[in-house]
Amino acid sequence: MDLVETGKPGELLPNVASGARSLSWWGMALLIATEATLFALLIASYWYLRFRAGPVWPPHGIEKPALGLPLIMSVILWSSSIPAHIADRGIQNGSQVRLRAGLAVSWLLGLTFLLLQIVAEYPHSLKVAPPSQGSYGTLFFSLTGLHGIHVFIGLMISLWVQARAWQGAFDEHRHVTVQNFVMYWHFVDTVWVFVLATIYLSPHFI
Repeated sequence: MDLVETGKPGELLPNVASGARSLSWWGMALLIATEATLFALLIASYWYLRFRAGPVWPPHGIEKPALGLPLIMSVILWSSSIPAHIADRGIQNGSQVRLRAGLAVSWLLGLTFLLLQIVAEYPHSLKVAPPSQGSYGTLFFSLTGLHGIHVFIGLMISLWVQARAWQGAFDEHRHVTVQNFVMYWHFVDTVWVFVLATIYLSPHFI
């Protein structure tokens, strides 16, 4: 880590920082903690209303959510964390190629997930359980929609990070922005584990 003199004899301050040494890293960590709490409250609401509704879930007249497409979407989304991690590790070792390629591949996979959700998965779910017909549809679209919004935000952040990467803004010493984005993206991927288990898997197995 580079050091710069403060003007006082013998006193030095860090010029660049990454990971837990950076204030921006802690800002992202706190943001993730806040967003995780929001998802936890929504998931808790889902389970509360489910067990209040009785042994039949989804309610009578609503078919259980299909698993085929959501599982394919899940594999696509989770696999996007791999190139994101490669990008992060790459720039820590000074590799611009791994940074740019990893971010681009991760972005394409995330975009594919979001498009499948909007174009292929949602039209069917709206016919089966629209939010206007009760708590099940409302919770279904609240949880999956909130997660989709986070994916979209992550994609926009990724575009900005990629633009900065192509401008040469990052190197092995200055890469906290990349770290923050990758940490956020891993959070988005991890949250989907709980959304998938709650919304799609639990009606089939619990």
